[in-house]
Amino acid sequence: MMCALGAAVCFGTATVLQAIATRQAATTGPGGDAALLLRALRQWRYLAGLALDGLGFLFQIAALRSIPIYAVGAALAASLAVTAVVAARLLGVRLSGVEWAAVAVVCAGLGMLGLASGAEGDRAGSTALKYAMLATAVVVLLLGLVGGRLPERGRALTLGLGAGFGFGVVEVSVRLIDELSPGALLANPATYALLLGGGAAFLLLTSALQRGSVTTATAGLVIGETIGPALVGVVWLGDRTREGLTWLAVLGFAVAVAGALALARFGEAPVEETPQTPTETPVEKA
Repeated sequence: MMCALGAAVCFGTATVLQAIATRQAATTGPGGDAALLLRALRQWRYLAGLALDGLGFLFQIAALRSIPIYAVGAALAASLAVTAVVAARLLGVRLSGVEWAAVAVVCAGLGMLGLASGAEGDRAGSTALKYAMLATAVVVLLLGLVGGRLPERGRALTLGLGAGFGFGVVEVSVRLIDELSPGALLANPATYALLLGGGAAFLLLTSALQRGSVTTATAGLVIGETIGPALVGVVWLGDRTREGLTWLAVLGFAVAVAGALALARFGEAPVEETPQTPTETPVEKA
């Protein structure tokens, strides 16, 4: 569970650092996306964010190999709470009382999950499940390729859900990779599902944040990456709770996800708030 929380801290902090670096790069010169990226890559904050993303992924893998998928998924959704708190500190973003309460709710839900979660399931994933994950990853990739053509109404939610399913494929696929030798990895459909699912998820999430509401897209992402993988872990991989604490795990999962949904606007770190100076009207000038 500490690894899952570590992943959430890494991902949430990386979002804010990369947002700061990208906005600074945008003010230092003209150019398209490629030029902006090159300028951002010269900033230590952006590089630190990338390093935190890599470290967070390693924490995520370690957590998925140790505790149930439902606990990891809820912890990763909690990265929104981390982003909110870090954005309040570094970007001067004001959190409302409801949003501070949501941060507390997320923490309470994760605490319940920590108490109730057992060890990861002991069932080996079937070959059919591995191919099912690969098929899901392909569908998510196709959705990403045509995402820009979707009707405007519901586009952000659809792309966000698709991105969530893609990240969910990554979560499940990590559990389905039982041997790490090169030959075993190449022969395992879950390896390709992990790569395709992760790449497609980033593609869909980027498109969703650019083409629609950040809040709507992030809400879809949280739902997609938590509920589906949690069900797969319980039904097909044998994820369980500690004896007699199933109710606490269900409650903690629901509370943590609900709190994350309340913080959905932090799916993309908000713009730094700066005080606005009143403009003079012609009458005032006169």
